[in-house]
Amino acid sequence: MEAPTTPSADGYGSGAAAGGQDGGWFGRGQTGAHGPQRPGHPETGRSAPGSAHPAEHQPAPAAAQAPTPGAVPSATELLRRTMAEIEPIADRVTSYFYALLFLHHPGLRDLFPAAMDTQRDRLFKALLTAATHADDPVTLTTYLTHLGRGHRKYGTLPQHYPAVGEALIGALARHAPETWGPRTEAAWVGAYTTISQIMIDAATEDELRAPAWWQAEVVAHVMRTKDIAVVTVRPDGPYPFLAGQYTALETPWWPRVWRHYSFASAPRSDGLLSFHVKAVPAGWVSNALVHRARTGDVIRLGPPTGSMTVDHTSDNGLLCLGGGTGIAPIKALVEDVAQHGRRRSVDVFYGARRNHGLYDIDTMLRLQQSHPWLSVRPVVDDGPVGLLSGGIPEAVREFGPWHTYDAYLSGPPGMIRRSVDTLVGIGIPSHRIRHDSIEELVGAST
Repeated sequence: MEAPTTPSADGYGSGAAAGGQDGGWFGRGQTGAHGPQRPGHPETGRSAPGSAHPAEHQPAPAAAQAPTPGAVPSATELLRRTMAEIEPIADRVTSYFYALLFLHHPGLRDLFPAAMDTQRDRLFKALLTAATHADDPVTLTTYLTHLGRGHRKYGTLPQHYPAVGEALIGALARHAPETWGPRTEAAWVGAYTTISQIMIDAATEDELRAPAWWQAEVVAHVMRTKDIAVVTVRPDGPYPFLAGQYTALETPWWPRVWRHYSFASAPRSDGLLSFHVKAVPAGWVSNALVHRARTGDVIRLGPPTGSMTVDHTSDNGLLCLGGGTGIAPIKALVEDVAQHGRRRSVDVFYGARRNHGLYDIDTMLRLQQSHPWLSVRPVVDDGPVGLLSGGIPEAVREFGPWHTYDAYLSGPPGMIRRSVDTLVGIGIPSHRIRHDSIEELVGAST
C-alpha cells in the first residue's frame, strides 16, 4: 500500500537498499505494455480516440501491436486496450476505485495507511504487470506468488479479494466506455479471478511455514553521515534470507507504511540484520529510521524477497555495481562468496556523486585486504585525483573483459539503466545481469 522509490537528492540513494517501497493491494508493480493503438471499439468497431504507448521495458507482443483487421481480439488484447484507454486518466480511475471500495466496504480502510497520496498509482501499475503477463502463466504465477506472500503482513485475507475485484470492475466500467463491453468485462473478471486465486493460494501455503511479519528490536544505530544510518536489529524469531535480498520495514511512528531495504550483510550466526538507510526529503520511514529510531525501539519486518542472489553452482566471476546506499546488498554478496569458501573473482565498482558519498568505502577496502579475489574500485562523478570519475558505466568500460562474469546492480534507477545498457553493449547477456525491477525504484522515497 505504498509508492515506488526514487533516487535521493544526490542521485545515489535509491533502490531497495536506500529505502524502496512496497506495493499496495497488488504489490510492487512494474509498468507493463500498455497495448496497441486502438483502431476502434474491440466489440463494436466504433472509432476510439487516442493511442497507447508501449512501456519502455516490456513491449507488447507483436500480435497486440498489430492486430489482424477483423479478427476477434483475445482476452489479453482486450485487457491491454482497456489499460490504454484509462492510462491518461489513471489518477481519476484510481481515486474512483478507492471511493467504491471504502464506500461499500468501509472496514477495509483500516488496512491502508492513513495518508494514501504516496501510493495512489500502485494499484494500476501492478494491474498492468499482471494483465501484460496474462498469457504467460509462469511469469504471472511467479510475480503474484511473491505478492500473495508479501501481502500477509498487511492483514489481507481471502475474503477481501472479492471486494477489491468489485471495485476494480466498477472503476474500469465507468472510465473505459470506448473499450468496455460484455467480452471485455468477462476478460477482466477472468484475469482478476486468476490473479486473486494465485495470491490467496500463495498466502495460504506461506502461512504454514512462516509468520506474516516479525518483530525486531533495534540493537545498534550508527550514523555514517548526517543523513545515512546503519540500523541493526534482532528479530524475535528465525529469519531465513539470502544475501542480495531485501525486506519491507514498518516503524511504530508510521503504522501500515512499509518501505523496502536491502540486507547489508550475509546471514550471520548471531541472527542480527543490518540495513543502510538514507533519510530523504519528506521521507516518512527513512527519516524516522535515521533521525528518530534508537536502541530498544521495535520495528516490524516483512518476509524476505528478491532474486539478486549468487549462483554458487557457477564458476563465473561477479561484477558488482553499487551506487550510494546500493552498496549494502553488494557488501552482502561479497560476504556470501567469502562464506562459501570458493575463490571466485569479484570486482566491485562503488559509486557516488562526490567523494564523501562513499560512506562505506573503508569497510569495502578492509574486505579487499582480507580476500585476494576481491577488487574494489571507488568511482565518483566529480572525483579528485586518484579516483575513477565520470560515473560507474564509464568506469566499467575501462576494465574487463567481463564476458565470464555475472553482473549485479544496486542503486538509483538512472545508474541501473545506464549500467545495463553498458553491460549489454560490451557483451554480457541480459540473463546474466541481475537487479531489482527498475519500476520499483521510481517514485518518491519515503
